[in-house]
Formats: sequence, C-alpha cells, structure tokens
Amino acid sequence: MPSRLLHLTRSGPDEVTGALAALRAELRVPSMFPAEVRAEAEEAARSGGRPPAAITGGRKDPVRSDRRDVELVTIDPAGSMDLDQAVHVASSGRGYIVRYAIADVAAFVEPDGPLDAETHRRGATVYGPDVRTPMLPPVLSTGAASLLPDQDRPAVLWTIALDPSGEITSAAVTRALVRSRARITYGEAQSSLDAGLAPESLTLLADVGRLRQERERARGGVSLDVPEQEVVPGPDGGLAIEMRRTLPVEGWNAQISLLTGIAAAAMMRDAGVGLLRTLPEPEPRDVARLHGVAAALGVTWPDGVPYAEVLRTLESGKPAHAAFLAEATSLFRGAGYLAFGVRGDGAEQSLPADAAHAAIAAEYAHVTAPLRRLADRYATEVCLAHAAGRPVPGWVRDALPELPGTMATTARRASRFERGCVDVVEAALLEGRVGERFSGVVVDVDDAPDDGVGRGEVMLRDPAVRAPLEGAGLPLGQRVDVILKEASVADRRVRFALA
Repeated sequence: MPSRLLHLTRSGPDEVTGALAALRAELRVPSMFPAEVRAEAEEAARSGGRPPAAITGGRKDPVRSDRRDVELVTIDPAGSMDLDQAVHVASSGRGYIVRYAIADVAAFVEPDGPLDAETHRRGATVYGPDVRTPMLPPVLSTGAASLLPDQDRPAVLWTIALDPSGEITSAAVTRALVRSRARITYGEAQSSLDAGLAPESLTLLADVGRLRQERERARGGVSLDVPEQEVVPGPDGGLAIEMRRTLPVEGWNAQISLLTGIAAAAMMRDAGVGLLRTLPEPEPRDVARLHGVAAALGVTWPDGVPYAEVLRTLESGKPAHAAFLAEATSLFRGAGYLAFGVRGDGAEQSLPADAAHAAIAAEYAHVTAPLRRLADRYATEVCLAHAAGRPVPGWVRDALPELPGTMATTARRASRFERGCVDVVEAALLEGRVGERFSGVVVDVDDAPDDGVGRGEVMLRDPAVRAPLEGAGLPLGQRVDVILKEASVADRRVRFALA
C-alpha cells in the first residue's frame, strides 16, 4: 500500500534540506555504497547479467526465451529511470493476455557477495522529499538492470490470461530477453487515452484495469490513490503544499502489478513454499481516529458506511480529499511478510489456511519491484522454480526464513523516516506563525498520560497538518480552536495547545 508522497522543489530552503540530511544520519539511512559493492555492480553491469543456469545452480535450465517481439512499454512517473516493469496487453478473443516483464535482478546479484549483503542491509529504496536512497547502485538500478527503452534486457516475463470479466484463468512465468519500445509517463498515457489516440495495448490495459478494479470491489478490497504532495514556495515567502492529482491510468497500471502479485501468491501456495505479503484488518481505534480526520477536513462519512466505500468516493484532485487519502494510509499498519514451507527457528513454517492481505482482500506477494525492494527477488525465484518444475534454489530457501525480519526492520526505518520528513515539512509550513489561532478536530487522545497532562493530536483543516496537541480534557472527534506554540524545522517538531 502507498505511503505519503512528499516532494520538495529544488528551491527548498537550506534549513529544510539540512534537517532532512540530519534525519537520514540519525536513522542511519545508507548513503554511499562501499567500494567493493560498487565494483561488483559495475562488473555485473558490464557482463549484462548471469545466465539462468548460474542463477538457479542447475545444469538443465533452458536459456532465456527471446521475447523481444513483445511490444512492451513502461509507464511511470515523469523522470523515473529505475524501471522495474514493462507491460503489454492483448485480446485473446475470449478475454485478455497480460504480459508483464519484471527486471531480473537475480541476474546481476551474486548470492552471498558484497552486493547481495548490501541489498539485505538496505532492504528497499528509501524515498525522501528531496532525494531517494536506492537499494541497488545506480549503475544497475537506473542502468543495466532497468527496463530502459530500446535496450535488450534480461527479465522475468509473466503471462497471465484473463476471462472477459477480468478473472485469472492461467498464469505462467519464465526468464526472457525483452526490449521495451517506449518509456511513457502517466501524463502521456492519460492524454493519449483521453484523445482516443492510444495504441491498442494501452487501451486494453485501461479495460483490464477497470475490470480488475471491479473485481477488487467485489472482493471487498480497496486501493488508495494517494496524491503526491509538492512543497513549493508560498505567496508570503514561506512554504505551501500543492497536490498532484492522481490520474486514472495510474490506478489501472497499479492493477496490473496487483494482478501479478495475486497470481504469484497462488503459485507459491501451490508450490508449498514462498513469501507472502500480509496485512491484518484495521484496528477499530484507527478507523475511529480516521472518522475524526474526515470531520476535520470536511469529508462526508455517514455512520455505518465502511471505510472502503468512503475512500472510493474521493477525488485526489481536491485538497481536502487528498489530505484524507494521505491520512488513510494509517489504516494499513501491521503489514508484514510471511515465509512458509521452510525451516525457521528450528521448526517448519507452515502457511495458514487464510493468509490474505486485508486491503487487497486476497493472498498477495511482492514480485514486481525487485530494483527497489529486496523481497521481490526471492519470491520471484520461487515462482520461476515452481513454473519450471524444479526445486527452489538453495540460496533462496536459505534466505526465506530471515526475510520477514529483514523487511520488518526496513519498514520500521522507512516509517520513522517518512514520519520525520512529514514533521520537517509541516514545521516548515508553520514556521513564523507561532501564536496564531487555527481550527481543527481532535483526532487522537492519550487516555493515560504518565504526567497527567492532556495530550493528543489535532488535524487542521488549512493547512492539512496533523500535530501534537496539549490541553486538559481533549474532546476526541470534536472541533476545537488551537494556538500554535512551537514550529521548529531543526527539531522536527510542531506543537499546539487548546485555545
């Protein structure tokens, strides 16, 4: 599920960029790659990737199939160079054929080498408002392993057949050599679709995306179209937030990734070994808190209506709706990974009868972003082995038991970093306004503070900031007037008190 997406323009104040740099140092977000890691990555890039037999350790593995005939394209935000996925959708006459090429990172990373160890240390690419910290050295992540246009690339090619309603009828996966035809931005894709000028594959992608959204609703799942928040210079010399509206094609494209993850999970369950992405149902307290956020932002949420139905009515182009969608990510706490079919802690780890991801309302696996997320490389290898009827490679089985812990550590660091970035940006938005009065809603209350001081959180309507609040008898869910007592970018702290 998405996180809050903050972007700082190049003209961001030095104080803000300095605070973000300090935050990275505090949380030990890795920066420079060690020399031996860079050397291995550069050599792997020069070689163009290992052959399949070297990856699996087998002697009878087939060579990569040549699928450069498939007219794949990548669809990503403007400026993206770490291109994990390329897609092509065709009609089967009785439904659809989705071909989804995923960067073959295992071809470039030798197990147990310095580069492999570094990917385990990092776990995932970390995105900040100003810069991103990649999991893989750029020579691979935005170079030799990325599915850049007009370049022959080793890939893992999924072929998924759908019936006319968008349900999966079959799924296969193999290693292939592919060649993307174009790098398309979301804006370009949406414009061509709106003008009726899109190629057939893109038009069919939109059809499949809509069908999969209908299937998601029928399952009881929900997708969040969290808009990117860009921090820009304000009219008064301070800072302001602008929301980038989420385009329909972004949701349709995301459904292709979700579709593949669902197919991968089914394949791993059939294999009896694998790595699933799991998420429990939201806690009632979190849903109740989100009700308060809705009240603060003027978002209509009738009593008795499930949160999923409310989220589907929102438009990311409306500032209040965009802020609510960003806050709704808090419902999806507790996401993790479940390794099964391997021994861990001295015992066989089994797969429960129901290991669904609550937001997707289906069993699901991460397999579509290996350039940016460690777990995907391993889950993909399980699927490749099962599809080929061969054992899962030893280096994969050995790593599976530890991966949930590794990814949990990665997620905790990313969550703390994200929260710290939001704190920096919110402090920057409010700096210079100490003593001013604001209107908001109390969205959280500490029921038993250690020192007896009433503490909670307030959600302002304008600007859309959620920050600590102090005061006796804080009325949860009610509108209040508050006074800004502190806004420090350097300390990453904003604090309000009841007026």
